[in-house]
Amino acid sequence: MSKNGKKIIFVTGTRADFSKIKEVSKRLISRGWDVSFFVTGMHMLRAYGSTFIEVRRIEGATTYEYVNQREGDSLDTIYAKTVIGFSDWLHEHKPDLVVVHGDRVEAKACAFVCATNYVRCLHIEGGEVSGTIDEVFRHCVSKLAHHHFVCSETAQRNVESLGEDPERIALIGSPELDIHARDLSIGIDEVLFHYDIPFVNYGVVIFHPVTSEQKSMDEQAASLFGTLDASGKNYIVISSNNDPGSRGIMDIVGKLSSSNFVKLASMRFEYFSILMRNAACIIGNSSAGVREAPFLGIPTLNVGTRQTGRAHSNSITNVSANDSYVIKKFLEAEWDKRYEPSMEFGNGLSVSAFCDELEKDQFWEVPKQKYFRPPFSLSFKSVSKHTRAVT
Repeated sequence: MSKNGKKIIFVTGTRADFSKIKEVSKRLISRGWDVSFFVTGMHMLRAYGSTFIEVRRIEGATTYEYVNQREGDSLDTIYAKTVIGFSDWLHEHKPDLVVVHGDRVEAKACAFVCATNYVRCLHIEGGEVSGTIDEVFRHCVSKLAHHHFVCSETAQRNVESLGEDPERIALIGSPELDIHARDLSIGIDEVLFHYDIPFVNYGVVIFHPVTSEQKSMDEQAASLFGTLDASGKNYIVISSNNDPGSRGIMDIVGKLSSSNFVKLASMRFEYFSILMRNAACIIGNSSAGVREAPFLGIPTLNVGTRQTGRAHSNSITNVSANDSYVIKKFLEAEWDKRYEPSMEFGNGLSVSAFCDELEKDQFWEVPKQKYFRPPFSLSFKSVSKHTRAVT
């Protein structure tokens, strides 16, 4: 029996967004909610680790899997296919709440379907900025969604500046930090053995394509990995996402023959958390480097424009992929260094805050018809009202 008869569906298209919703879904199930997953995107691609398997491991949840792309499909094609597939699913299953995350094209497509069918939609991590078209998608999703669970006060103000009513916004922090804050009862030796990693001192590298810089991604990747290879240090390279430009990056990574590199298509998030906690540093342009690594006190070499303006921790060093001098200096000065943990995106208690919000009658009473709220009516009082979940 579902809680209050409500059915909640989580949309997940990547290992990254699944890390945000995994613990939330498990907690909701434990509280008696009816939880399902609409699984699509790169989860369904073998080249990226067939990570739909990880979603299937959630006990008590139902999973619906939908292939929305072939490798090489354009983003607009993926968007169109996702709209059609999710629309068919929505009309058949009639959920009470659809939860989408972030800035991926799948989130935008599903939020659009919800908006046109007046199905309540919750957007996680709206209001953040970046240096790519992802930021445009993220703000589009915010305008389509009925509710916003954001990670920082800056993000909250940004969502309000889009004309969203503060009553629709809750500041809860970033849910994946809850996993990083928890004792997972997994040792680093177990992780290294499981993934056949032969060294104990290493940096973690995740380098995604930037859709607006497709023509230069091969050159950027070649320069970055060439500098890392020349350093003689050890690296664990986790495959990029499947955005346009990913094939060139994968080809360059695939040609790395040095014994100093271990290449992984993907990995379970709990194991990834342990890997990060024990890493000498994080390198690349993943959000893990600017959100999760600072929370763990790990130095980050943030490469390129993908995370522009997203975080400001003093553990982050920004560099272009072609600046081998700064990269070398970072590897000399920051390798194995540790910083005070940053709480910019939460304190590891976001999952409870998320679930508590859904159990409030006011959440379900928010109208599905939205109206633009002029940003000039913002006040510090309205901002502080929603900051109690993270202290």
